[in-house]
Amino acid sequence: MEYKQFKEIKLSHLGMGNMRLPVLNNNNKDIDYHKGQEMIDFCYKQGINYYDTAFIYHEGESEVFLGKALSQYPRESYYIADKFKYSAEPDYRKQFQTQLERLGTDYIDFYLVHGIADNNYNTYMECGCIEYFQQLKREGKIKYLGFSFHGNPGVLKETVKDIEWDFAQIQLNYYDWYYGTAKEQYDILTEKNIPIMVMEPIHGGMLASLCDEANDLLNELNDQNSIASWALRFVKDLDNVCVVLSGMSSFDQVKDNIITFSDETKLTPMELETIEKACHIQQTQIGTTCTACRYCVPHCPKNLEIPYLLKLYNEYKLGGTWRLSRLKGSDDAHTPVNCISCGICTKQCPQSIEVKEYLKQMTHDYLGVK
Repeated sequence: MEYKQFKEIKLSHLGMGNMRLPVLNNNNKDIDYHKGQEMIDFCYKQGINYYDTAFIYHEGESEVFLGKALSQYPRESYYIADKFKYSAEPDYRKQFQTQLERLGTDYIDFYLVHGIADNNYNTYMECGCIEYFQQLKREGKIKYLGFSFHGNPGVLKETVKDIEWDFAQIQLNYYDWYYGTAKEQYDILTEKNIPIMVMEPIHGGMLASLCDEANDLLNELNDQNSIASWALRFVKDLDNVCVVLSGMSSFDQVKDNIITFSDETKLTPMELETIEKACHIQQTQIGTTCTACRYCVPHCPKNLEIPYLLKLYNEYKLGGTWRLSRLKGSDDAHTPVNCISCGICTKQCPQSIEVKEYLKQMTHDYLGVK
């Protein structure tokens, strides 16, 4: 396992995200403790010491699971990252105390203001939470204070202008590097000497399986490497990236990622050029860039499985309208027809995806093939 120096400690270059844990009966709140514990145990024994969760992950159950799963190990041997989400519970004192109780700990190593974006920047800056967390840091209840970010580069510049942050977490992957603002955000943070924790290095799974032409390009480089591993290698080679979080949901993903982070070989110029070519090919096939974070799902008044529907949207745009035929006989949660175009999902989406427009298009074509 590779390690990176962070201030006075060393962090595993690969961190385990606990947003996409294995679940029972397709119920996001019902974590499969047996499989999840196996994954945590294997990660710990392989040297991973950074574990990321949040107040809202798995509808609050992620923190509970993680606390129990790690409780058998010495507290000083691992680091927990957790986050304050204003929209989930504006009372930051109450939310922090709840998190300590869920995790079964009296301090949190890496604490983040969760999801600063264009539409909530002022709320976070004015609600008093940052000053409170700075006080908790002085008291030792928070070891390092940072933030996760989902806004435009201009807001990022404002976020880091006057506050002394220990670290920042951004969405960074080769797709967003070439087609989003990830490179600009990386440069802003690097210029301010703020270490970066990376989320969505595989873009919610999108970069784990590309279209056939893009997959073939990467397999020509080395068909023994998984497609996902190229995305992880791209990110981990960046000098200012301290921890790369992977929201692993299966034991196979854990093993594959650990192999990737046990190899310190840097990407060659030819490999980087091939990754860029594959990215450009993939971009022509993409309809929407949903990462399946599920922030939208609990707020949908019709209980739609929005990430599933957007994944299907991409498949139908890539493969043809006939793919929508699988919607026949689906329950209400898996049918775009039930969308009422309220727009609540877009307000909750870190990427501000106009979900209703995609579902409207699916509905039109779906009714046509029904």
